[in-house]
Amino acid sequence: MTSINTHSRKSKTLFLAHLAALGAVAMWGYSFVSSRVLLDNGLGPVQIYVLRFIIAYFLVFLFSHKKLRANSLADEGLFCICGLAAGSLYFIAENTALEYTLATNVSLLTSMSPLITAMLVAGLYKSEKLGIGTWIGSFLAVVGVICVVFNSSTELQVHPIGDFLSLAAAFSWAIYSLILKKLGAGYDVWFISRKTFFYGLITAIPFLFFEENNVDLLSTIQKPEVYGNLLFLGLGASTIAYILWAVSVRNLGAVNANNYMYFQSIITLIVAAIVLGEPITMVGCIGIALIVGGLWAGDNINKILAAKNNPK
Repeated sequence: MTSINTHSRKSKTLFLAHLAALGAVAMWGYSFVSSRVLLDNGLGPVQIYVLRFIIAYFLVFLFSHKKLRANSLADEGLFCICGLAAGSLYFIAENTALEYTLATNVSLLTSMSPLITAMLVAGLYKSEKLGIGTWIGSFLAVVGVICVVFNSSTELQVHPIGDFLSLAAAFSWAIYSLILKKLGAGYDVWFISRKTFFYGLITAIPFLFFEENNVDLLSTIQKPEVYGNLLFLGLGASTIAYILWAVSVRNLGAVNANNYMYFQSIITLIVAAIVLGEPITMVGCIGIALIVGGLWAGDNINKILAAKNNPK
């Protein structure tokens, strides 16, 4: 009976972890469109990032303010890296990419972090080997990304700056996910999120001095479409989504949780078409199918092979 109850609790925890990952990715998928709207209203990439994370930091601080420091200097350093990888570097690269390419392109290219995460895990931990299913799924996903890069033009023109920044953001997020798994063993999700936001803001300050922006911030943020999207980015896509993501990584692991990043592209594609009028081409749809199909194939091929190698 005890064994059954333990298995039931574990299954429920895993189910909730999967829901948490899906919820976080859904909000992140919409966030690309919100950021695009703010850019169109004159806000700069760094301004958008700083404003949304100020909102997120103070919201999280309300729930996590008793413990201010990490358990060790080494952990404090890891939190600083988290702030860089999942904060300033990631979002500034992502928001800047939106100035050079479509929101859909940015969403899809940054969703390559599962593949990057899996490769980093395999490279850093010799005990972790990528199964043949992962390689097959990754190949399909890469072909899908190539299709997505050409989604914005029937003449097969690419946006190298925006696409490169998007892939750089994906690499940065993969590093964050690996460190997050390590920190999750010793800290709660509120503390991790607060530390990430804090160091993300601190490391973003130098970028503000290099950003040229002449917009009247006070009058601009009074526009409904501006403060509405800022509130969503700060409350939803930052505060709530980061808490959900920390929960999912703790229970599913960095590689499995990151697989959900593929799904943000579908949300962005649909919302960008409705809100921004961005085109959905046949090439883009094929790219979506290949990316999602690669994720499904990789997971199921590995399961089938594992079942054959370990028959009950």
